[in-house]
Parts: sequence; structure tokens; C-alpha cells
Amino acid sequence: MGLFQKKPVTVAVPFYTIGNTRTVLILGLGNPGEEYIGTRHNIGFEVLNYFAKQNDFPDWTAKKDLKCELTTANMSENRVILCKPTTYMNRCGEAAQAVQRFFRIYNQQTLAVYDELAIQFGQLRIRLGGSDAGHNGVKSLIQYLGEDFSRLRVGIGSEGAENVENSNFVLSKFSQEEQVTVPKILQEANALITEYIFSGSLPHNTRTVI
Repeated sequence: MGLFQKKPVTVAVPFYTIGNTRTVLILGLGNPGEEYIGTRHNIGFEVLNYFAKQNDFPDWTAKKDLKCELTTANMSENRVILCKPTTYMNRCGEAAQAVQRFFRIYNQQTLAVYDELAIQFGQLRIRLGGSDAGHNGVKSLIQYLGEDFSRLRVGIGSEGAENVENSNFVLSKFSQEEQVTVPKILQEANALITEYIFSGSLPHNTRTVI
């Protein structure tokens, strides 16, 4: 059975533990490469970078066999694994599945953080499961993992998006006006991820920072 077999993990299982430690996986979606830094489509990477810095995680380590960059730390009794796939957005499910299998993590312990064009900039929405809503990264996750993982969707929609092709808009950088608000978004995302780690789940909810 190949490492990257496209077989969703859908069986309900308890948290994988080592002693009293629960393992949690946080996936940030984005594209690798300097040309994508600061683009709307890479807000998932930005959120994880911010979270890692705020919570004193070690430096990121490239894991070629798992097709991602990883950093791991303990937060109280929780072992937290942060993952940034290096496969590009439309194949991020390969990395997500590989990391889940390597660390014996299931969807009940997995939170994906990514941009959402259908949500207004300045809003963050959390939910469990759902469709891909046209997002290629989420489509890949569902292909490899199934639908029942938690999502933190960061809104990037704006009036300016109406006159631009979706692919061009999501790959463009935040405007100067939006860049003022991005730190608030990162702070709120940091709080939501922390809630998820310590509670094990998050209710369907919308948070607004502007």
C-alpha cells in the first residue's frame, strides 16, 4: 500500500496519546516560494508562522518524505504539530495524509487553516466538515482525508474581487489598506487555534475583527 494512496480517513477513533499527551495537527494551506509570500492565497501559511512565533515553537524543518515543513511543540498536555505542505495548493492533501499516517493522527485531531473568497475580508469562520466550496486546496484535502476535519476559514473577499478573475485575485497581495488589518486577523486566528487545541473542537461561529 503506497504512502500517498488516495484513501480518505473517515473512521471515528479516539485521540492518539502518549501517556497523557494528546496530539493535534494544524495544517496551514498555501504555496511555497518567495513569489507567493504576502498573497491572499497564502494566509494559511501566515497564520501558522504567526502562531509558531507567538507560542515559541522551534524553527521550521523541511521534511521531503512528508512533502511539507513541520514544527512541533508541547502546549500543556497537548503535542501540537504545525504543517505547511510544500506540494503547492492543489496537491496539499498528499502532505496532509502523509503527516497523519506518520504521526497516527486522524481527522478528529486535524484543523485546516486557509483563505476563503466567499467570506468577507476581516471575518474568520470555523466549522467541522463541509464541501470544498471551489477551493483547490480543500478539494485535495477531501480527496485524501475525507470531509470530517475542522476548518478555520479566513475571509479574503472584497468588492475589488468582483472585477478580477478569481485565480488572479487570490494570488495577488493584500492592499495597503488591508495590510493594516492583517495583524488583527492573525491575532484572532491565533486565539481560535489555541481554543481548538485545548478544547478539541470549535463550534460553528464567525468572528469579525473590523
